[in-house]
Amino acid sequence: MSKGRISGRRKGLLGGLLTFATLVSTAALARPPLLSTTTGSARASVVSSENGSASRDAAQTLREGGTAADAAIVAALVAGVTSPTSSGIGGGGFVVGWDARSKQAFALDFREVAPKNAVGDPLERRPLTEKEIGHLSGVPGEVHGLFALHKRAGKLRWQKLVEKAIYRAKNGFTVERHLASMLKWDEAKLKSAPGFGAIYYPGGRPAAVGTLLTNKALAQTLEKIAAKGPPGFYEGQVAEDLVTTSRNHGGKLSLEDLKSYKVRQRTPLSVEYEGRTVYTMPPPSAGGLMMVQTLKMFPADYLRRLGHGTPAYQHVIAEALRGAVADRVRHLGDPDFESIDVDALLSEDRLEERRAKIVLDRTHSLPRFGLEEHGTHALVTADREGNVVSLTTTVNRLFGAKIMAEASGVVLNDELDDFGSIEQASAFGMKESKNRLRPGARPLSSMTPTIVVKDGEPVLALGGSGGMAIATNATQTLLAALVFNHDPVRAVAAPRFSIPTDGAHIRVASGTSKEHIEDLKRRGEIVETMKFDGSAIQMLRLDGNTAEAAADLRKGGRAIVNGY
Repeated sequence: MSKGRISGRRKGLLGGLLTFATLVSTAALARPPLLSTTTGSARASVVSSENGSASRDAAQTLREGGTAADAAIVAALVAGVTSPTSSGIGGGGFVVGWDARSKQAFALDFREVAPKNAVGDPLERRPLTEKEIGHLSGVPGEVHGLFALHKRAGKLRWQKLVEKAIYRAKNGFTVERHLASMLKWDEAKLKSAPGFGAIYYPGGRPAAVGTLLTNKALAQTLEKIAAKGPPGFYEGQVAEDLVTTSRNHGGKLSLEDLKSYKVRQRTPLSVEYEGRTVYTMPPPSAGGLMMVQTLKMFPADYLRRLGHGTPAYQHVIAEALRGAVADRVRHLGDPDFESIDVDALLSEDRLEERRAKIVLDRTHSLPRFGLEEHGTHALVTADREGNVVSLTTTVNRLFGAKIMAEASGVVLNDELDDFGSIEQASAFGMKESKNRLRPGARPLSSMTPTIVVKDGEPVLALGGSGGMAIATNATQTLLAALVFNHDPVRAVAAPRFSIPTDGAHIRVASGTSKEHIEDLKRRGEIVETMKFDGSAIQMLRLDGNTAEAAADLRKGGRAIVNGY
């Protein structure tokens, strides 16, 4: 476990008694909360996810006596049915959790892996044709990962948890705003893709908000998973369907790959900051390292003097994030294949030297390279016993590889697209990427599930979606809470910036003032405005007997405290 201590004033994270759960709009602070709920006098149960159906079913699980892990499992499985643009059982992800009994954080890595016969040559020719797109599909880890989470921290029967997703797939789910918009956004590709048209384009048109859809094949697959656990997915008819579909599109997935998949237990990264311990995901997450590096570089007092969201503040944080992106390319890969000296990357001397190079009127550019990630679904849950889960899951791009195994209703991921290329490595003077494809390797990810603890009690949890924007968004939102004492509503709703890996130095939110942009330019930033913001942050905060949760409406989220 890597730790670092930050000097500076120790101001409490929780600035007052907060007693509501809130949905947040994209209009930052201009629009009032759409939902508020008062908590009771007992510990709160909390769920915040990117999909209303997933949040409601997870909240029901908590009311039925389920743990935070049970609720997270339900939310992930239901989201894979009702919001399949970014996640599903054909993908994988990460969990950072807090065990209230042992007072310990834990991390589970159920990231996709490269098949044993995978080859790297196709990745050097990206983008791939439909006949070759199967090369980008890794061995999915979600079912194994959720089952491992249940074994470690669940209480309700596994079958009972899966039943909620089965019900949605079999009896119908209502299309919410994000799914409807994405179906329209990518209509040209999806409508003609096998399996997608019949489910998501009734009458040849993209399903609109409020439309009731079913996925009977996926319901049958989920029934097998409910009855048999992982073997219901990784063996038998479902496994054969996944392999056949992959190979029909040039992929290398095999029955042996599926049967041999293993979840990895990792030791969370941690850092002490403002009197709290921040736990986040270690490699193969690059996002966790980015977050910890940024926290270690800037004492809270220094950031407060700059002022939250000011051009100077954005500039210095952007500089730190750019350094972390460069570290990702130079030093990170699958820790089972590469020796990664995390302590060296987080050393006080190294980060102090980097911080000394950051000045308010100059920008350090990244070499041009094409790191790119896309989808994901983030959720956070807490139960009345004090257990907390932050889970992020993904199939990568919009609907993954846009390949559906029709007999099983499973969308295949295109997660191997997250491996690095020779071209990317050469931009940094390297002959090959440490994040290169090798059989059995896991590609790097920006997913950054995070939990914050004070005096042995969880006080904050967050996670994000949006590909490469995940780590930058999670870091910015965490700083808003830890440094500026922003409640989750304000922290999640605030405008955010992103760090492009080519072209501009910084992308700011739509609506940013001309004066703000000109100030950034004077600091050496090449500025663009975000044309589309498909990223989202989910956050919860606990304070003794009260709780607050914020779900980001950039993707139509829903936050629920104590079941309401």
